[in-house]
Amino acid sequence: MSGVFGVYSKDKSVNIAEKIYYGLYALQHRGQQSAGIAVRDKDLIEWHKDKGLVPEVFKGPDLDKLPGDAGIGHVRYSSSGDVSKGNIEPLVLKYISGYMAIAKNGNIINANHLRGKLEADGCMFHTTNDTEVLAALLTKFRISSEHIEDSVEQMVKYIQGSYSIVMITPRFLIGLRDPLGIMPLCIGKINGATYVISSESAAIDAVDGEFIRDVEPGELVLIDSDGIQSRRLFDCKKSSLCIFEHVYFARPDSIVDGASTHDARVNAGRILAKEHPVQADVVIGIPDGGTDMAYGFAQESNIVAPAGLLRNKYVGRAFIAPNQNAREIAVKIKFNPVKTEVKGKRVVLIDDSIVRGTTTKTLVRMLREAGAKEVHLRIGSPPYKFPCYFGVDTSSRGQLLASKNDKEAICKWIGADSLEYISYEGIIKAPVNSKVDFCTSCFTGVYPVDVPKEF
Repeated sequence: MSGVFGVYSKDKSVNIAEKIYYGLYALQHRGQQSAGIAVRDKDLIEWHKDKGLVPEVFKGPDLDKLPGDAGIGHVRYSSSGDVSKGNIEPLVLKYISGYMAIAKNGNIINANHLRGKLEADGCMFHTTNDTEVLAALLTKFRISSEHIEDSVEQMVKYIQGSYSIVMITPRFLIGLRDPLGIMPLCIGKINGATYVISSESAAIDAVDGEFIRDVEPGELVLIDSDGIQSRRLFDCKKSSLCIFEHVYFARPDSIVDGASTHDARVNAGRILAKEHPVQADVVIGIPDGGTDMAYGFAQESNIVAPAGLLRNKYVGRAFIAPNQNAREIAVKIKFNPVKTEVKGKRVVLIDDSIVRGTTTKTLVRMLREAGAKEVHLRIGSPPYKFPCYFGVDTSSRGQLLASKNDKEAICKWIGADSLEYISYEGIIKAPVNSKVDFCTSCFTGVYPVDVPKEF
């Protein structure tokens, strides 16, 4: 999972790099390992990128060195390739028509196969990032294509997996979404002369933009001084947005393919309370995904929902920390129970999911140490049993607690008094007004794209 953000403006007074900076800041939850911005200035592309959070990577002078009329940015949580500086996006390259910058959210599952074929044809790679494979394909097809959009149409015939891509070329700001719409992408506008492409609508809000629409599954969007052009590259008869956008990834103030993430989580909490009621004194949500779910659970159950867990806002998401040891340390310094709200009380603890179980187990223990009489665990998504190959760091089934343990064993290991999950039917109903269907392979093991044998 990563976040992408692109800006094009005809208004020369617009500071492109600054807009991208604030857009990435609003998408920081999607990736905390690195950040980068590339801006087109006439025939050249200047860029700045490094490991770290957005405000750590960019200072005022860095943005001042990035003038131009179009640019893209990226915040990264590595799902393909290591976290070395060479893998940080956007990737900038020179090709037959000039310079190009490209950044991606998602995972190209046949990238290793494509890399091998390209290397056999003489292509040299400088990173282990699958985005460089896309760049190599574009470069190859651009030689024989009259227009960049024709090169993109050739490229997508070869790649498999999930992707939301932003690019800048000598003419266009480009947005591209995979044919199943697994990864989100949307378009916004600022004051009539500036266009934005973003992973989430909340980042458009952050730069005072107006949401226009989502990029459709399989759609290529090209933006220049003439406005927006659109080309459908696939005949998309079905869609498979990652359900975890509504469960965990997206900000609650984002609208993803027609559905409010906040409302989806509140609805999940209500459904969970109907399916698995419990006698309790307080409902406490684990921030951030569990907070809205706890609100819905409390509403439906008529149980108070105090702020029972203090979240250290300066600590990043434990789930997307790069290794298990880092995740465990992050949990301990990230949360602390409010003892006066839990001491002597029966607590319903709401979490959005159990993946590895690190956060949940630690928090149940902390609540008991704070004096909770009972801790009943309710989960706002079904058991996470199967690996994700499309952009989430769960590509090994052995990492997943529910893949090898039943509900009773998980409850005992975590140390809760009871454990229940929302039903599959319940989580599918929660995103009201969604215009798309969902990828639920992490629950079912049924993948929307054939997974290579190497996985």
